[in-house]
Amino acid sequence: MMAATVVSRIRMRTRRAPVLWLPLLLVAVVTAVATEQQVPLVLWSSDRNLWAPVADTHEGHITSDMQLSTYLDPALELGPRNVLLFLQDKLSIEDFTAYGGVFGNKQDSAFSNLENALDLAPSSLVLPAVDWYAISTLTTYLQEKLGASPLHVDLATLKELKLNASLPALLLIRLPYTASSGLMAPREVLTDEVIGQVLSTLKSEDVPYTAALTAVRPSRVTRDVAMVAGGLGRQLLQTQVASPIHPPVSYNDTAPRILFWAQNFSVAYKDEWKDLTSLTFGVENLNLTGSFWNDSFAMLSLTYEPLFGATVTFKFILASRFYPVSARYWFTMERLEIHSNGSVAHFNVSQVTGPSIYSFHCEYISSLSKKGNLLVTNVPSLWQMTLHNFQIQAFNVTGEQFSYASDCAGFFSPGIWMGLLTTLFMLFIFTYGLHMILSLKTMDRFDDHKGPTITLTQIV
Repeated sequence: MMAATVVSRIRMRTRRAPVLWLPLLLVAVVTAVATEQQVPLVLWSSDRNLWAPVADTHEGHITSDMQLSTYLDPALELGPRNVLLFLQDKLSIEDFTAYGGVFGNKQDSAFSNLENALDLAPSSLVLPAVDWYAISTLTTYLQEKLGASPLHVDLATLKELKLNASLPALLLIRLPYTASSGLMAPREVLTDEVIGQVLSTLKSEDVPYTAALTAVRPSRVTRDVAMVAGGLGRQLLQTQVASPIHPPVSYNDTAPRILFWAQNFSVAYKDEWKDLTSLTFGVENLNLTGSFWNDSFAMLSLTYEPLFGATVTFKFILASRFYPVSARYWFTMERLEIHSNGSVAHFNVSQVTGPSIYSFHCEYISSLSKKGNLLVTNVPSLWQMTLHNFQIQAFNVTGEQFSYASDCAGFFSPGIWMGLLTTLFMLFIFTYGLHMILSLKTMDRFDDHKGPTITLTQIV
């Protein structure tokens, strides 16, 4: 359940004993803390009877993508055709407990508009923990069900729109984001004034709607204490320094088309290395001249000048094709080109591939053998490149967030191989020992106290 902020609504809707909900709420909170890949989802509508009251009772349960579709289908088929999707950058179930109107402190709640919307909505549904994969494909699912492309709007754009109750519309509204610190997002991140203003605009125009609030990722991440040197006591005394997170490079025409990100982007010419990370990500005037996109072909062009005393352009070229065997589209990075001083260096990157509805992620995309050598060139080149935590998506991009990532990591890692070999070795020892025990033989002759004793004659 959505922690303590929606307790009053649930009590009012179900008319059940409030004490019975407290253990269930605690289970939901504990479950959400124990997992890091779930985010809450809140649904409400201006139409009635879209969800049964029992649909709220999912304490401690993680909703999968298939289960989520069973909740969304009634609203999309029977409810209003205008759908609002409010996306928070970070949100977890604990945020509603920490910053909501708990124990009557409504004036201090960071979710006052959301609470009012749930109280007044004829139909509503609260899912405390939804699988991250289901949320990452939510926009695509809504687009397919409604038959309408998502429209990114703000308050100014919304006032100019003329929504029709008979025509489907999918409005994507990104809530303001402020950089957070610590384990829990600050109160400023979670203010929902935009929700109140959007709903007021729709109410003034008497437009029926169905709304959903969720997040791109959880605001609280469970840390692995086993990986911290010195044990738990050491971890509690340490100050964890977070590495800076920069936004991805985004190529847009009418909407975001190509996304590219790397934690570190370094290139070398004649063994002279340059770090291009700060020159690439978070730069407003990044030169993307030459980039283009269509449904089957995309090219991201990054130009830097001066770099190594010349103008250098990096071109990431990708293609999407339909494969009848898998009955789906797959994309492949055809090649990576480096243009400088009239010459072109070609790198084969065919291992960068995956379903077109996904992005691609790899820890290292590099021309260096010690980094995997995924950048392959047929002729010796003076250029070298390394991309750490590389991620790219050129098809089916929704907003400026990557879709679920197809990773380059193989299933059998060195750790898995070591575990398998150790297990086989221990199994061999166990089998050999068991065989030796079963091979033991007992004596088949014993002294009979009623007869003559067995004597051994010493032969001299």
